[in-house]
Amino acid sequence: MPVSTDGVLLGAWINAEQNDTILDIGAGTGLLSLMCAQRFLCAQISAIEINQDAFSTALINFQRSNWTNRLHLIHANILDWETTNTFDTIVCNPPYFTSGEQSHSINRALARHTDALPHTQLLKVSAQLLKPHGKASFILPQFEGAEFISLAKDSGWSVSRLCQVSPTQSKPVNRLLIELSLQEHKTKHTKLIINESGQYTEEFVTLTKDFYLKM
Repeated sequence: MPVSTDGVLLGAWINAEQNDTILDIGAGTGLLSLMCAQRFLCAQISAIEINQDAFSTALINFQRSNWTNRLHLIHANILDWETTNTFDTIVCNPPYFTSGEQSHSINRALARHTDALPHTQLLKVSAQLLKPHGKASFILPQFEGAEFISLAKDSGWSVSRLCQVSPTQSKPVNRLLIELSLQEHKTKHTKLIINESGQYTEEFVTLTKDFYLKM
């Protein structure tokens, strides 16, 4: 599970308060949780991961970080997890393949295909775990993201922020950064272009520079 541009974009884009409780659904090896710990210096972050290998790696990453006392790792399926806690902020880089042949790697299939975490179920459990005035943020490919937004609206969510991401000025939008709320919101629309003339754009650098060693 290498560090992906998607993960870095989402971790840098989400809004949270410094003292929020944050839940990272499908934490993988812990990238989003570590980014949240770096950005929000008093936040308590819970990370839940179903895959044993990813969980073990995330545990090592958390223990080696500067924020280990604020990072709490749970090995469980989010759909079966029993908790009385609710959270100010939810963040998730969800699986997005809804059809087609799955990867022969079980770990890769879990991370990328919605059989393990259908979007309808993700939205339902997120609504249950989010505080009434909280926000939940996701990143998805453009097509799957549009479908995800439609499902969210049908189940009572409101889109509070939406960022359309394009790899270059000349290429179409290929990613959506989505912030959902259980309260009614007017959507704040933004756009982000990653690369222009062979270089990262100023907007992309400003957003992500705290997380790259060479930026």
